[in-house]
Amino acid sequence: MIKASAETLKRTLKPIHLWAIAVGLVISGEYFGWNYGWGVAGTIGFLIATLIITVMYITFIFSYTELTTSIPHAGGAFAYSYRAMGPFGGLIAGYATLIDFLLATPAIAFALGSYLHFLYPAIPVLQSALFFNVVFIFINILGVKESATFSVFITILAVAELLLFMGVIGPHFKMSNYVSNPMPFGWTGIFAALPYAVWFYLAIEGVAMVAEEVKEPERNIPKGYISGLATLTFLALGVMILTGGITDWRKLSNLDYPLPEAIAVVLGRGNGLTKIFASIGLFGLIASFHGTILASSRQVFAMARSGYLPRGLAKINHRFKTPHWSVIAGGFVSFAALFTGTTSQVIILSVLGAVVMYMMSMMSLFILRKKEPGLNRTFRAPFYPAFPAIALILSTVCLVAIVYYNLVVSSIFFAGLAVATLIFMLLGKHKIAITDDVLLEQAAVMIPTE
Repeated sequence: MIKASAETLKRTLKPIHLWAIAVGLVISGEYFGWNYGWGVAGTIGFLIATLIITVMYITFIFSYTELTTSIPHAGGAFAYSYRAMGPFGGLIAGYATLIDFLLATPAIAFALGSYLHFLYPAIPVLQSALFFNVVFIFINILGVKESATFSVFITILAVAELLLFMGVIGPHFKMSNYVSNPMPFGWTGIFAALPYAVWFYLAIEGVAMVAEEVKEPERNIPKGYISGLATLTFLALGVMILTGGITDWRKLSNLDYPLPEAIAVVLGRGNGLTKIFASIGLFGLIASFHGTILASSRQVFAMARSGYLPRGLAKINHRFKTPHWSVIAGGFVSFAALFTGTTSQVIILSVLGAVVMYMMSMMSLFILRKKEPGLNRTFRAPFYPAFPAIALILSTVCLVAIVYYNLVVSSIFFAGLAVATLIFMLLGKHKIAITDDVLLEQAAVMIPTE
């Protein structure tokens, strides 16, 4: 039987912190990555894909919040799937979540490097990406309240800049540009664009990773999720539609820095405001970069604490009360990913992990409703079973689309899962019962709020 770690995480986070973490985790998706969807679907095709994915996330988040509040565990979907489906369910969900967050981090680091290179061509993309990795590893080790306070500050700046961006380019929007060659690949392009539309919202589920560090999680987690999703939906649709109407959208469909380029089209590349905007644009990327490191480290910590990863990764720093080895381990994965692949491929792999995790979470919700009807559900998914069913169906459609259009990347993902499953069975982990704080006996480890 695997025992839980003696030391626990500290409950210090409030709704404003959760809003900042939710928006901060995702907001880089408004700055880059989504525009690759234009390249496979055109503007109208990608708009349809984005609306489909927006519905998926609305139904998913309202359903996922039931799990997060009833089982406030740092492992997120790993904990829910273990509780609902046992060791193999936990393994699949945990693996998918690790891929989701650990690979979102280097994708954002690539974009950070690209933005800096846009501003200062003498600065190499890879070296600056590696530099940001090191800096934010240290910030995340210092303490969750300190890093969450930083998230509030940097996220507010990022949101303000996107509002400014929309205000600057809005008057230059032309519908003729936006509907020029709107669906060059027909209806099939919509399915190819789904993973890039997911990038608009991917990682908002990371709020679950800090559930053990939230004051009054049953009341505050729903506030953080719902306010964050509303903010992101408005920003995603506004940025995408307005950017598509200022010039030939094909010029922006294959860049890691579409927003600075869009501003350059409107104001002129030599305009001082263009470089100022690109400089401020780093805030959005930094907010997400910081957030994904925070979320991925908690996932590593939770899986290590439960015996699914090396136990040493579950150690908590005595001074800062943060899982420092988990933060460092995630940094090494990010370092390795930065030396391989392109941004678009890393995005696809991260999205693939996310949609598998979404599917496992929704299945867990259905199972737990039957298996544990007496579970303390302070927040219940509205319109059950319709909402989780819609989220599950749309997540499955996304999975099929990703695999169909990205066979090589998908093969890497599933080969990794097969290897992890084999190791898991050879070590006999599937036969070992987990005694994990909050996973099986939440009340025994509730940490007093300060």
